[in-house]
Amino acid sequence: MPAAHPRYPRLFSPLDIGVTTLKNRALMGSMHTGLEEAENGFAKQAAFFAERAKNGVGMIITGGIPPNFEGGGRGSKLSEPHEVAEHRLVTDAVHAADPDVKICLQILHTGPLARTSECVAPSAVKSRIGSYMPHALTAEGIETQLRDFANCAALAREAGYDGVEIIGSAGYLISTFLVQKTNLRTDEWGGPFENRMRFAVEVVRRVRKALGPDRILVFRISAMDMLQDGLSWEEVVTLGKAIVAEGVNVVSTHFCWHEALVPTIATMVPRAAFTQVTGRLRKELGVPMITSNRINMPHVAEEVLARGDGDIVSMARPMLADSELVKKAYEGREDEINTCIACNQACLDHTFNGKLVSCLVNPRACHETELNYLPTNLPKKIAVVGAGPAGLAFSITAAERGHKVTLFEANADIGGQFNLARKIPGKEEFDETIRYFRRKITLHGVDLRLNTRVDADALAGFDEVIVATGIEPRTPAIPGIDHPKVVGYMDAILGRKPIGKRVAIMGAGGIGFDVAELVSHGGVSAALDIDVFAREWGIDFKNHPRGGVTGVEPKVETSGRDVTLMQRKSDALGRNLGRTTGWTHRLTLQRRGVKMVGGVDYLKIDDQGLHTLVNGEPRLFEVDTVIVCAGQTSMRKLYDDLQARGMKASIVGGAYEAAELDAKRAIDQACRLAAVV
Repeated sequence: MPAAHPRYPRLFSPLDIGVTTLKNRALMGSMHTGLEEAENGFAKQAAFFAERAKNGVGMIITGGIPPNFEGGGRGSKLSEPHEVAEHRLVTDAVHAADPDVKICLQILHTGPLARTSECVAPSAVKSRIGSYMPHALTAEGIETQLRDFANCAALAREAGYDGVEIIGSAGYLISTFLVQKTNLRTDEWGGPFENRMRFAVEVVRRVRKALGPDRILVFRISAMDMLQDGLSWEEVVTLGKAIVAEGVNVVSTHFCWHEALVPTIATMVPRAAFTQVTGRLRKELGVPMITSNRINMPHVAEEVLARGDGDIVSMARPMLADSELVKKAYEGREDEINTCIACNQACLDHTFNGKLVSCLVNPRACHETELNYLPTNLPKKIAVVGAGPAGLAFSITAAERGHKVTLFEANADIGGQFNLARKIPGKEEFDETIRYFRRKITLHGVDLRLNTRVDADALAGFDEVIVATGIEPRTPAIPGIDHPKVVGYMDAILGRKPIGKRVAIMGAGGIGFDVAELVSHGGVSAALDIDVFAREWGIDFKNHPRGGVTGVEPKVETSGRDVTLMQRKSDALGRNLGRTTGWTHRLTLQRRGVKMVGGVDYLKIDDQGLHTLVNGEPRLFEVDTVIVCAGQTSMRKLYDDLQARGMKASIVGGAYEAAELDAKRAIDQACRLAAVV
């Protein structure tokens, strides 16, 4: 027996799951990336998964693949023999990277969430987030779906997968059979729970037979679905025992439906917030259990395993953020891990908008065949001006390639706008990205010069200059903008000026919502305390009522301030926030009593307060503080000066485009430039 790992003895211990042994407990969980439908997508998936396999992960579960057309409507599926060869590209690449790594296909029938008018469900009940009313399955239709699940599993075996995962959660087809609100049937597939779970159990039975006894069978169960009148604890246990009896080797726990009004994987969710539910179910089922959600660093994974909250730890988005996460943990290089901050901006937001997935902090994710940081054949002396996200990303990438990089920053520390973000309750994870950049600066020998302003003259000796000077807040030209009660958003976030009890926030973009969160928040950040998080979102982990939330009223702490968030546009506030997280910010502020007003024209600010027209009608907001979040302008004077002198210069990040701060775009732009400079 090999010696236990000194820091992570559980994470790096093997696990017997019956049909095979996993080399460690680190799972890259399922995430649909969009590569499944992209041109040459399977070749790109092969590179994507193989990179994670060679860097130490024990098992991989693919993005969801429908067993038929009506199960997805996206175009990607596994239902016909000619589709096997494409999947072989993926399995062969993974097994070539490391023969000990197991890869399972996730069979995903999206049911009422399928992107086709041919979508099906147990009953004609439209999902709140679905595009179409599903067709209620006939008895013959149910049999067809069951055959298609089995057929998909057989084809997965032929394609070289080590097994399959059946997803029975999240509002997809199987879960809609389980819950009364979506299963209105009165035949043998509806009514009492033993009938409602019949479809799930029969899927497992058919899939196990098609797979054979020697392949891995994982079932993803709604352990706590976050639905009012969702599954009871007793129903979850009953289903779990039934599927294990039919041959499931591993049960994977899931904690929501997509339409549930509880965040489960966004950055305001505490790390490992839901693993306790897995631990409770683990005691009932007697098979290895996968737990997940907001487990983004190896020490968190080790703590989860030590508590008995699971046997395998799923980290999907963390392995988007850093393909070497497991390897770095094993080698004791945790401080080099590019941590997932759960922002969702380039992963889940992209998925639900039909875009190719990537990662805000790692633009190479899902672009492994096109974006690579190869050693340079012509080292240059490069100056980077500005140590915000764009400047940092460029500097460490260019230095890693072999360039000699000097990074100038006018302030006393690196981080730029991330130093504002990490001050917002619920965004504490941004600390990790700054820690990562700081470590990479040291590791790759970037010459960091803080508290240093430079002009074009000071940069004359460099081969090339990268201008990443960022933005400056825009000051609207209205009477009274210099009144003592006016506070800029930077001063508000950094605590440089006092904030009164009655607050008006001018501007409802991302920064306006962040400021509203900050000034309305009371008590401990929910992201740092599971009990606070549970109270704020109405979750009862101890008693587990139906769905974990039925009959539980959310209770929020506030600062006691009277806050009004306003914008010029007459649209609903926050409609341009991230698709998978925007609703959480809007709902949180509403629960704290923050008033949201659109259609505002700002007239003047004086001792009385903020004078406006709201939809053309005069209105005075009697406030003692006006926080200005009125957009930004690019700081590009240095770039223009360099251009005028004929010096070789490029401009990235907010300095390039200031319209609504976008760290995702800034980091991607900087990394792509650094890859070719």
